[in-house]
Amino acid sequence: MELGVFGLSAKSTLGPAETAKLAALAEELGYTSWWAGEHVVLPSPRTPDSPMDATDPILDPLVHLAYVAALTERLELGTGIVILPQRNPLVLAKQVASLDVLSGGRVVLGVGAGYLEPEMRAIGVPMAGRGRRTDEYLDAMTALWTSPEPAFEGEFVSFRGVDAHPRPVRPGGPRIVVGGHSPAAYRRAVARGHGWFGNAASPADLEPHLAGLRRAAREVERPERLGELEITVMQLPGRTTKDDAKRYADLGVDRLLIYPLPLEDPGEVAASLEAHTDLVD
Repeated sequence: MELGVFGLSAKSTLGPAETAKLAALAEELGYTSWWAGEHVVLPSPRTPDSPMDATDPILDPLVHLAYVAALTERLELGTGIVILPQRNPLVLAKQVASLDVLSGGRVVLGVGAGYLEPEMRAIGVPMAGRGRRTDEYLDAMTALWTSPEPAFEGEFVSFRGVDAHPRPVRPGGPRIVVGGHSPAAYRRAVARGHGWFGNAASPADLEPHLAGLRRAAREVERPERLGELEITVMQLPGRTTKDDAKRYADLGVDRLLIYPLPLEDPGEVAASLEAHTDLVD
């Protein structure tokens, strides 16, 4: 099981000096991936389902990861997650391919269907149909990355007679992980993702999600090209113990992401990263 870092594109850890110091430290300590989340706008005043106050700063994940790419050599660069229905899929495909090329093939694209209605409404995307839109956007982006003569005809996006280069470094495009804790998200991960991205307060909290993924695997076909489903789990804030890490590994987790928040002081975040390096032998 590999260790990654999540969430340092927000709040007081997002500045250039803080990012440079923490990214270098994460790579030096042996963390293998660095992940950034996304919210374009947030409800104001804050609603019960909003993860942050509207005044809490959070960087665009692709801009942030481009900066981290220039500061590091080995860290995988993951979005955890991009809210895919809010994005133009062709523009996003170009941005992801560009970042992948500039980082030497280190991008892991995490996507989700979104859940904050005020955010989606402000951007002009209806909540209804967001799952179908997510599936279609993934298929359209894959066609643009992989087809010698890209074309796609769907309900939400259509194109033909166009092409886009450079392509991502991997011939099949970047690795895709699908976030979400709903049956639809589990099916999407099985049918379209190299992996699934979720969060858990404890190993026991993860088990129902793994059961949901197993059910989804019986309901939808998994393309052979995707290989075995990878499991990426963000441990919710709090100290993750070595026993927790062993249990996650026993459950089949491939990447465990450390989430230092609610710590905001960069020095305390650095200490947290150092304290968690003993989780994997």
